[in-house]
Amino acid sequence: MKHKIFLLSLLSVLFFALGCNDDDLPFSDCFREPDGNKNLNFNILNGPTVTLPSKVSIFFKVTDNSGNPVGFLTEDNFVIFEQGLNDECHREISLESKRKISPDEQFFSHTTMLVLDLSGSVLENNLEPLRMAAIEFIDAIMPDMPDNSTAMGIWWFDGEDILHSLVPVTYSKSTLKLGILAIDQSISVDNSTDLYGAVIKAAEEAQNILDQQVDSIISAVSVVIFTDGKDKANRYLTGDAINAVNSSSNDITFFTIGIGVEIDGQILSQLGRNGFASSADIGELALIFNNVASLVSAEANSYYLFEYCSPIRNGTSNGLIIEANFSEPGNSMFGNFQTTFDATGFTGGCDL
Repeated sequence: MKHKIFLLSLLSVLFFALGCNDDDLPFSDCFREPDGNKNLNFNILNGPTVTLPSKVSIFFKVTDNSGNPVGFLTEDNFVIFEQGLNDECHREISLESKRKISPDEQFFSHTTMLVLDLSGSVLENNLEPLRMAAIEFIDAIMPDMPDNSTAMGIWWFDGEDILHSLVPVTYSKSTLKLGILAIDQSISVDNSTDLYGAVIKAAEEAQNILDQQVDSIISAVSVVIFTDGKDKANRYLTGDAINAVNSSSNDITFFTIGIGVEIDGQILSQLGRNGFASSADIGELALIFNNVASLVSAEANSYYLFEYCSPIRNGTSNGLIIEANFSEPGNSMFGNFQTTFDATGFTGGCDL
């Protein structure tokens, strides 16, 4: 796992929540929360589930109070409290109890859609900087060793009423890079810019990706759209594109990147409801792509499959509180949630 960092997106992100959360049950009077504002939130997506001999597993997403994803937390950021049959209060579980953040491939899949403007102005003036920036973006998002939880596909648009597929959704970093390197000036036959049509079609494709996942997998899609100008095709209304973004599932996040002096930052910021970055200087394109990659990566890595070995050996409704703590100079954050679990049949020998 990458080194621990804390990244916030530019705009609020709304996420669905399944199962229990800390509003479902009252915290016991003797459980003392840390001083200060509670500013980390848990969205429980699956669990708690139990596996004999005594493993407890919970799949959740962590956000701040604005809904921004909090990524790259480690086992050391979490504290476990349990309350058994004879416990008046929740008690902290010793650090000697095994615990880990497990690979979440069996529960979660994140797909990034990279959508590139390859209209005439890009191909004629900015193709090489775009190639290099896109390759760095791929390096930042995709793991070196493919796994079943992180995928990416690449699409492009020009003036046609088509969202062209460049590289179908894949787990392979090398396949994505080869697709980028294969772009040349002959790829487009229409040098206009159908930006709004591309946004509308990208939103539809993102929903198709979600719909194709099996029911047991929790899925999310991040759409990243790059352009160097305004919509020139005038095929679709501005409001139609904005509505396509705003009416999309909460499991779809939208980020926009604008470069050059011809972009409409106000519109792009609305189309990138979860993040927008821009610059008039093409020399900053790689930096901007990397900044957006950080936001997308934080989103994908704010989902946690947390597992631990419980010392409890009985009881159908044992209390459980998981607390998250994160701190760095000038910034301290914490949050928690409460639920219960069934320890029927629990014995020794748990191993993660």
